[in-house]
Amino acid sequence: MNSNVQIATDHDGKSIWKFLISEMKPKGKFFTPFNIISIPIMLLGLGLIVIRFWKGLGSITNLSQDIPWGLWIGFDVVTGVAFAGGAYVLTFMVYILNMRKYHSIVRVTVLNGFLAYVFYAGALLLDLGRPWNVINPIIGNSFGTSSVLFLVAWHFLLYMIAELIEFSPAVAEWLGARRAQKILSGMTIAAVIFGITLSTLHQSGLGALYLMVKDKIHPLWYSEFIPIMFFVSSIFAGLSMVIFEGSISHKVFFKQISEKNHKAQKGIILGLSKICAGAMFAYFFLQLLVFIHGQNWTLINSPMGYWWLLEMVGFVLLPMILFFVSYRTNNLTMIKVAAVVTMLGVILNRLNVTVIGFKWDMAIRYVPSWMELVVTLAVIFTEIWIFRWVINRMPVLRDSPSWVNTNK
Repeated sequence: MNSNVQIATDHDGKSIWKFLISEMKPKGKFFTPFNIISIPIMLLGLGLIVIRFWKGLGSITNLSQDIPWGLWIGFDVVTGVAFAGGAYVLTFMVYILNMRKYHSIVRVTVLNGFLAYVFYAGALLLDLGRPWNVINPIIGNSFGTSSVLFLVAWHFLLYMIAELIEFSPAVAEWLGARRAQKILSGMTIAAVIFGITLSTLHQSGLGALYLMVKDKIHPLWYSEFIPIMFFVSSIFAGLSMVIFEGSISHKVFFKQISEKNHKAQKGIILGLSKICAGAMFAYFFLQLLVFIHGQNWTLINSPMGYWWLLEMVGFVLLPMILFFVSYRTNNLTMIKVAAVVTMLGVILNRLNVTVIGFKWDMAIRYVPSWMELVVTLAVIFTEIWIFRWVINRMPVLRDSPSWVNTNK
């Protein structure tokens, strides 16, 4: 057992506090390119957030009564939740389908999903004109318990708790809390089943919110099947993020990963690419059915029609083919390229539904201010900092302590 765990397992409260304080110290080089770029943006973003809560939304955003939802909802919340979908997909594969070869990346994926939900819930508070009223959709006040927003609010809240329980054994191992680790590990399956149910519901629930604005969304992006499209696309969006994040983590945190897990990485990426290809085929086929059923042929020969074709052909069909070909040829580089293109396509789709295709025919269009962009970057960078802090201290990528096996 290493010294950190020994300190943490002492029953003397002072020793535990010393351990926690020591863990707050930076590890590794501080003046790195990422730190030099991210710190000024985070500080500027913090200042802009203070101004936003002091003087209101209009002080730093281009939102209005006509366009109340902008970049912070369209990208930070709706798009971010899709990228966090890898957590429910992987936990379903590992704990329900018993696909054990993906077990080594479950913790890092769940951590990424949990942090995404926490920070995007925070971004949601930024977008509310009266953030203290966020409790209203949770208790059904003004909306009612039959509101989609009521369901989404509860899904968000409960799913964050479920993911925290799923990840909590890693926290217990970090602290050397053997009894807590045993109890929390025993709760994992129940939390996974609960979390999968919630996640599938709110992935589609976010799409269901836009069923109420049929006359405001461009016909090429609106259909009664938006909830299904959001759910299906969250599968390949989340797994593409897993491939992208995993590729970076294996380079940045190379020393923390065991030789066994390094060797398993290629098989994991190939397997995920196969699933992405299948999910994207289902999504592309469904989109074609919706397009044909909606008889939107006349809309294709227009600027918005060309934009829709770009999304479907360039960011769905193309990466789908790349995933399929790269799986058959064992080309990891092509898989990573396909994952990046897919992520860009998901961003484009969510923004088309929530921003670009929303009230597309207005004389004055919403364009996010530079301050909205800075705050969004600050949120993302802060999430990455916390992700890195956890990875460097807790057994997320590295193996669990030796006592875990004897604790079962």
